[in-house]
Amino acid sequence: MNFLNSLMLEVRRQKIATPAFLLTLLAMIMLPLAPVVLDVLFTFNIVLALIVILTSVSAKRPLDFSVFPTVILGTTLLRLALNVASTRVVLLHGHEGTAAAGHVIEAFGNVVIGGNFVVGIVVFVILMIINFVVVTKGSERISEVSARFTLDALPGKQMAIDADLNAGLINQEKAQLRRKEVAAEADFYGAMDGASKFVRGDAIASILILLINMIGGVAIGAVMHDLSFADAFRQYALLTIGDGLVAQVPALLLSAAAAILVTRISDSGDFEQQVGGQLLANPTVLYSASGVMV
Repeated sequence: MNFLNSLMLEVRRQKIATPAFLLTLLAMIMLPLAPVVLDVLFTFNIVLALIVILTSVSAKRPLDFSVFPTVILGTTLLRLALNVASTRVVLLHGHEGTAAAGHVIEAFGNVVIGGNFVVGIVVFVILMIINFVVVTKGSERISEVSARFTLDALPGKQMAIDADLNAGLINQEKAQLRRKEVAAEADFYGAMDGASKFVRGDAIASILILLINMIGGVAIGAVMHDLSFADAFRQYALLTIGDGLVAQVPALLLSAAAAILVTRISDSGDFEQQVGGQLLANPTVLYSASGVMV
């Protein structure tokens, strides 16, 4: 543990985390990865998505997680690099069995398929539709509107700060702090407007990768490895659905995190306090709902 702490401190001090991350992405795209490495990277990707969405929920206001647009970019690049690496492994070694691409992909594929490939494909398509049409599209629209209205309101907010300063309601330091907050808010929503395009593009890429893995895998298994069409479809369908799902779950979590963050209103309370205080504040509504259920 002490060694890991010392290593992390040294990485922060030397500021090599970002170059190391970019070089790792390049290596994932260019070099073949072992199945155990894919398992570790996919697990890390899922855990990272969970951390992001929990941070978004616990943030009291959007600026508390102002690095979120950059996090979206980094996680999207990581997910795309993982898609390239896993696609290479699936197409090259899919004929060897369902465990050829790692136990994580195999486990996700078995859970979703459940012995019926048609059901597995339908469930995966439903998840993609939810992510692409509902969550991603909605958060993208909210980001666009928020960025536009924030920029439109920027001159008025600056004038209000100057008026309070001239009236003596705030001092110079408080005025500078409020100006920085206003500028940071405009920058955040502007960055979120662009980051939402990455999320939508990643959802489209997931659909194309699914088709490539399915069609290309069955063709490779039947033509190059002398598998019957049924065996090739069984193996490559499981690997394709598992590969797509293990990438789609983090994508859905990040899309939900983006939607939660851009729909938040700047307030001192956290997400749970706002929902509990406003949704459950009126006893009459609760009594009426209970009466309807009875």
